[in-house]
Amino acid sequence: MSPTGKRLPHVTSPQTGSIPVPPPASDQPEEPSTRTITAVIAILAISAFVMILNETVLSVALPPLMAEFGVGATTIQWLTTGFLLTMAVVIPTTGYMLSRFSVRTLFIAALVLFLIGTAIAAIAPNFGVMLAARVIQAGGTAIIMPLLMTTTLTLVRPQYRGTVMGLNSIVISVGPAIGPTLSGVVIEALSWRWVFGLMVPVAMIALVIGLFLMPKLGGGTRVRLDLPSVALSVLGFGGVITAVSSASELAHGSLVPPAALAIGVVSLVIFTLRQKKLQAAGDAALLDLWPFKERNFSLSVTILTIAFGVMLGSVVVLPIYAQSGLGLTVLATGLIMLPGGITQGVLSPVVGRLYDLLGPKLLVIPGVLILCGAQWWLSTISADTTTGQLIAMHVTFSVGMALVQTPMMTHAMSSLPLPLYGHGSAILNTLQQLAGAAGTAALIGALAIGAAWAGTGDAAAQVAGAKLAFAVGGAIMVVAVVCAPFLTKIPRR
Repeated sequence: MSPTGKRLPHVTSPQTGSIPVPPPASDQPEEPSTRTITAVIAILAISAFVMILNETVLSVALPPLMAEFGVGATTIQWLTTGFLLTMAVVIPTTGYMLSRFSVRTLFIAALVLFLIGTAIAAIAPNFGVMLAARVIQAGGTAIIMPLLMTTTLTLVRPQYRGTVMGLNSIVISVGPAIGPTLSGVVIEALSWRWVFGLMVPVAMIALVIGLFLMPKLGGGTRVRLDLPSVALSVLGFGGVITAVSSASELAHGSLVPPAALAIGVVSLVIFTLRQKKLQAAGDAALLDLWPFKERNFSLSVTILTIAFGVMLGSVVVLPIYAQSGLGLTVLATGLIMLPGGITQGVLSPVVGRLYDLLGPKLLVIPGVLILCGAQWWLSTISADTTTGQLIAMHVTFSVGMALVQTPMMTHAMSSLPLPLYGHGSAILNTLQQLAGAAGTAALIGALAIGAAWAGTGDAAAQVAGAKLAFAVGGAIMVVAVVCAPFLTKIPRR
């Protein structure tokens, strides 16, 4: 509602729902003030930062958790993969939720879900309970992320979007980057359970602040949720991720990977056809595919998802290599990853401003080349690699990520007209989390395969597995290198 009691007009989509758009001056001169816009985005960004840390917060704790819960690397990685997969499945349904409920209501629901999941994780007695807690956490995180991106793109003027998205990218990219360092410090001083225990009061403070400051925007529109599409997305995304994460079982004659892949691919094909049918009939598709008609959007999403997937996969593999291959402590592993996280945090807003001035190519082409080169450099690791070399490799990768993430997020969304922001946000967030899950599963699968091929002791096997994992990451990044030169600058609307 507006201050005068009138309902604000909205851009409505099945994905991100009803986001308020300032009406023409003749109808309502009092547009949202800069202070109001800043407060809304700040609340969402801070809350999202706390939540998104959980994508990688357990990465340095995976070896201790493997020992405590008695599971292997391909199983324990589901604590990260399951988190990301849940987000990929839930994000498209946020449009339905945003149509029915206000941003304030969903903000509260997201924080409550996150708090419940975090509290359960802190006391989880076994792997199953821990995985369930991670899924609950992801449900809350999945609601926050589309709110942050769509609100930014709707309320911020085009000439400032790169700068603001650069600040937002600190949430999306730097959160996962510094998660291992923070958890390493906590685990060394206390235990892995306190990684979650200390998040509970932080999330509670964010919830209380949001209760007072988050405005009531959106909601009140009834939109049908297409349940068959939800089921197909679960089978499709889940099947593909299961196939990738269990690929190492092929060596033992398991039929799970090919069966899961077949189910996933068939379900995704049916899912895509159903979305097109719903769109043609003027019905509410779960994931609207119209933004893919925009060439810059398709290219940007491809580059971003590849980079994000390789980043998260690397952030999970690197601690396993450092602890199991080099014998480093949890704290030392976290500190090794700190310079890269700081580098990415410092560069992200600067790169966002440079995007506003230079456009995408001068940033993204060097960025993907650096990312690709860093992955191949990481593939040269050995049992004799020094911590200084490892830090240099990770910092180089982080520089490349900073040059790619903010420009590609901004470029993808800016290539769309205003009515498609909601659709584009849903696709971008969904595919980014799905890519993170796939990248983690692929690199962990390569780690397991490489370790099995080595046929040596535990430490040497982990080194061999990590080398193969990073080589797979380098090969995947080649696709982004090929796509980057085809980006074009977008005229400001």
